[in-house]
Amino acid sequence: MVNANAISGKDVFVVLSVAGAYGGLAQLLAGMWAFAERNTFAAVAFTSYGAFWISFVLLVQFFLPETAKASGMLPASHALALYLFCWGFFTLYTWLASFRISVAVNLVFLSLWIAYVLLGLGMLGGGHGTITHSAGYVTIACAVIAWYTAAASVINGTAHRSVIPAVPLTR
Repeated sequence: MVNANAISGKDVFVVLSVAGAYGGLAQLLAGMWAFAERNTFAAVAFTSYGAFWISFVLLVQFFLPETAKASGMLPASHALALYLFCWGFFTLYTWLASFRISVAVNLVFLSLWIAYVLLGLGMLGGGHGTITHSAGYVTIACAVIAWYTAAASVINGTAHRSVIPAVPLTR
């Protein structure tokens, strides 16, 4: 929402606290439980994105400010662009793997991949501008799709039938 200018950048501390706790710790724990259930896709996805959010909070709070101060280093926005492009690559192959899960999960990873690419491109331009704002809207759409997908999983699992369609893609 900060990237889309829906909320002020001055409110980033609220975003970072939720990112660290819910995006980071909760997803990391979900990934560990998915490993115990032998669900490779969920284990890798949840663990990795939990680590993403924890590392993102650390990066923004501690390391990017130091990178910006260091002489001879890439600008902090370029370092963040590289970081986002690397996560975009990971998300690309996770999206490809999601073709065996469901349409809902596939759309989460497709929109997330697009968001990482746009965010990375936006950071190459200094982090402000049309590309970054577009990325903000894509990430909002991704969040809505992810919440829908989570609701479908929880409600369908509890009801033991398909109440909210996720459209399985398995053969």
